[in-house]
Amino acid sequence: MIARVLYVVSVFLVQAPMARACDLALLLAVDVSGSVDAGEYDIQMSGLSAGLRDGVVVEALIKAEAAVAVMQWTGVDRQEISVPWMRVRNGTEAEALAVAIDQAPRAWRRYSTAIGDALVRAAEEFATGPECRRRVVDVSGDGASNEGAEPIVGKRRLEKMAVTVNGLVIETDDEDLTGYYWENVITGSGAFVVTANGFEEYPKRIRQKLVREVALQLSALD
Repeated sequence: MIARVLYVVSVFLVQAPMARACDLALLLAVDVSGSVDAGEYDIQMSGLSAGLRDGVVVEALIKAEAAVAVMQWTGVDRQEISVPWMRVRNGTEAEALAVAIDQAPRAWRRYSTAIGDALVRAAEEFATGPECRRRVVDVSGDGASNEGAEPIVGKRRLEKMAVTVNGLVIETDDEDLTGYYWENVITGSGAFVVTANGFEEYPKRIRQKLVREVALQLSALD
């Protein structure tokens, strides 16, 4: 019996250093509502995967031993985890994440914009998701919420869970969507909004956002 206990303890001590912490869980929430056409959807997804292949971002994700997932969202009851939680602990895993995003089919095409419902679903994902020191939702969109729960409902739920919500706004008209996200969507210490003036700017802005979200935040903790 004693020998067995010593064996179990020795195995634990050998394996313990192999356990990896997670400094960041990042849920990327992509708008696929009816205002986003096929070309704009492709720009978002290819821009996102390119941003996640950026050397600075990859290095930071590996350093954080991050967990990343992608959620497509549109109207009420229409949120889909198109890329489930994937760990990024090395270059191979980083590339696997980018490939999964490249290959993710579009979930919906013709529905409204329910930001509140998307935030509520994000909270549900974090409730059962990986245990990481810092948890962030990255919401991108090209319009204000026009269906379902008000954004404040999901925002407050995420606040109680200490989850940060950042926004990437795609401005396509004069409604000041950036101001709307600042007032109604983002939350948490250091939360911010990045603005793309049209879908053409999305790839550039999502890279900037990921660097700020991942690399700069980690540098501040060193």
